[in-house]
Amino acid sequence: MTILVTGSAGHLGEAILRILRRRGSPARGVDLKPSPSPFTDAVGSIVDPAFVREQMEGVTAVIHTATLHKPHVATHSKRDFVDTNVTGTLNLLEAAAAAGVKSFVFTSTTSAFGSQLRSEAGQAAVWVTEDLLPVPKNIYGTTKLMAENLCELFFRERALPVVVLRTSRFFPEDDDDPALRSAYPLDNAQANELLYRRLDIADAVSAHLLAVDRAPRIGFARYIVSATSPFEPHHLAALADDAASVVRALHPDCAQLYAARGWRLFPQIDRVYVNARARRELGWRPEFDFAHVLQCLRAGQDYRSTLAREVGSKGYHEAVFDDGPYPVAS
Repeated sequence: MTILVTGSAGHLGEAILRILRRRGSPARGVDLKPSPSPFTDAVGSIVDPAFVREQMEGVTAVIHTATLHKPHVATHSKRDFVDTNVTGTLNLLEAAAAAGVKSFVFTSTTSAFGSQLRSEAGQAAVWVTEDLLPVPKNIYGTTKLMAENLCELFFRERALPVVVLRTSRFFPEDDDDPALRSAYPLDNAQANELLYRRLDIADAVSAHLLAVDRAPRIGFARYIVSATSPFEPHHLAALADDAASVVRALHPDCAQLYAARGWRLFPQIDRVYVNARARRELGWRPEFDFAHVLQCLRAGQDYRSTLAREVGSKGYHEAVFDDGPYPVAS
């Protein structure tokens, strides 16, 4: 099985190719940007149908991670987003269907839920499952949802097996929120996020490879891919009011472990991503959750996976901005 991985110069594309090549699995990486690493085999744009058709030769599975991301909203036009995230995906789907590809995995985002993710003041946190209606709030989420719908169309019309993975944040870069950046050290903030909205890239890779294997039997499905949360629906009201108390009740030694590092828990949590369907139907077993963070703090170890440390931080722009790691339109 030869797997075509788009976005090979990005965080997830590189991580997937690292694992595939360690396994000795035939794989081909493509990206718009030349990569100094050995993970990009062909440089070109998925917006170019001829390039896509050429790269699809001999391919039996596709993992499509290439995308314009939320950090690009302030630096790229809406047309750029449509070209890359929608037309590029359409080109890949058409070429995959024509080539008889057996499995197509599309990396989407929990940003597709958009405006549904923030509860009103005084209301409970949002319990986010695949049944929640997506309401994108920017061009990024809108184009990812459009691409998801194209994936479903190609399953219905061309019988192309497609699994859509709505991933939560796995990037290692600083948050776009300046208030959060100033209030919490990066490792503290991202440890907190593993409670409800973050994913280690090693777990993202395992979900994608399972989806490649299971897609022919599944046909079409969407899954939320995020670290397993310790929270249950009955916690939602308390999370919006005093999340730290909920966490301390679930993990009694958290306060001492955090204090030893000078860390703090978030006072409120506004949503909880639920990965139960992906665990049940894909057989996915994410390893890097908040309990893992606490175990690493006890042992004095880095809670990030080895793979996350290998891939490291890539950024999203060539330019350096005065007001943060990247400009994001509100």
